[in-house]
Amino acid sequence: MERVLEPEVMDTAEEAADYDAMDFAEVNAAFVEAIVALGVRSGRLLDVGTGPARIPILLAKRLPEVQIVAIDLAAEMLKLAARHIAVAGLESRIELHLMDAKHLPFPPASFDAVISNSIVHHIPHPVMVLREIRRVAKPGAALFIRDLLRPETPEAADALVARYAANDSPRQQKLFRASLGAALTREEIIAAAQEAGLTDVTITQTSDRHWTLTRPPRQQQASQT
Repeated sequence: MERVLEPEVMDTAEEAADYDAMDFAEVNAAFVEAIVALGVRSGRLLDVGTGPARIPILLAKRLPEVQIVAIDLAAEMLKLAARHIAVAGLESRIELHLMDAKHLPFPPASFDAVISNSIVHHIPHPVMVLREIRRVAKPGAALFIRDLLRPETPEAADALVARYAANDSPRQQKLFRASLGAALTREEIIAAAQEAGLTDVTITQTSDRHWTLTRPPRQQQASQT
């Protein structure tokens, strides 16, 4: 199945609300537990493409010594994120910024960890984001990037929508189907990572609809050698 791009920014109030209403609780919890298992414990962490900030909130609760900078290019998403963070009482732990992940304003080596969930499929040229992630991450910083995996056929994509979005609204199902069509294959993300200079990462298919790029923090890398 050929890649079909979708809009880079979901920035109407309706789109943001539809996305936020989708049930990602299980997926988000698994994402956070995988970061913990990777060895992240403390430091300054960047969340690229935070959306409504569900993951940073879970992560801040799970890891009390982590400070989180969460960015997104969608102002409507960040409005929802601010509300969720306030309700959770985590304003001192999570800071929000309206930023383009392709052109981050942070100095090199600014973060002890960089994470991202489901932003890569929104980017026409993902190498640009991966290069920025590599630049702002400290040497040996933990990396954890997960996104959708493009199915081989339209029929396979439709089957995933039926399996995982059966209880969602038609509009939400359409959003999920478009995201699957805009996603990368494992081979494509491997090539993009190599082009971006991320040569010390592991990229695996981690579910029937996700790939994950990981790099443990340096201290854990050393303990595994």
